[in-house]
Amino acid sequence: MTIWRASSLVLVLVFAALSLQCGRRQEVGEAPTEEGAAPAVAYQPTGDEGTITGVVNFTGQPPQRRRIQMDADPICAQKNPNALSEDVIVNNGKLQNVFVYVKSGLEKYSFSAPAEEPVLDQNGCMYRPRVLGVMAGQNLKIITSDPTNHNVHPTPKNNPEWNVNQPPGSEPIIRSFPRPEVMIPVKCNQHPWMRAYIGVLRHPFHAVSREDGSFEIKGLPPGEYEIEAWHERYGAQVAKVTVGAKETKRIEFTYAAGQVYRPGSLRLMPALMLPCCEEMMGHATK
Repeated sequence: MTIWRASSLVLVLVFAALSLQCGRRQEVGEAPTEEGAAPAVAYQPTGDEGTITGVVNFTGQPPQRRRIQMDADPICAQKNPNALSEDVIVNNGKLQNVFVYVKSGLEKYSFSAPAEEPVLDQNGCMYRPRVLGVMAGQNLKIITSDPTNHNVHPTPKNNPEWNVNQPPGSEPIIRSFPRPEVMIPVKCNQHPWMRAYIGVLRHPFHAVSREDGSFEIKGLPPGEYEIEAWHERYGAQVAKVTVGAKETKRIEFTYAAGQVYRPGSLRLMPALMLPCCEEMMGHATK
């Protein structure tokens, strides 16, 4: 009887702890509402939306890309024998894989997560794409094109962490992140060289610089914005821009060889109406 009572007490404490944890997860990432600030309203397109275009420059001698040794997994080595590091890719003075997004200026609006599911593929024992963006609550589809086992392991700070095995030929993994966070690193426990980065936002306005360093963010409501560029090696830069009705504005960012990493900061915005953490915790344990 004593053992039964002790076990019951332990179960009660565990459930109480989980309930508190759930409450904390719901609060993390929710911005303190400024006193007197109007609640965000669902944005309705007006036809006056503008566009931001630009390019990410790189000055100086870029670091030489390193050969990735995949001998630990012969299947990877056979499929991708000439793999090179991708943390810094510079083409003709333009920097690729920079995440560019609206950091502030949209606080008075709310946006629904799109039904489209961005795809993160494991191909040649590398993540494709290496950098991508999603909205909080938007589904992300993770697939594998490799005939070897992978292990998808995001390591967020403000979202639930999870770690899922994905054998060859398995069904896609569908996951979402409930809270804005820039950036979430993703690794593969099977192949330590694999890295990807996911930017999670409360709105859909983001882009990733292409091979020629260019980017484009469409459909912006007219307004004043802070635009942040983030790169995994060199960090963040911010530019301010005003976009008028149906206007296209161009901005440029410039990174330099040898510069130190400058961390960015995602300005937290009003709370998102998302399902509570039970579902996410369920995913995390699968």
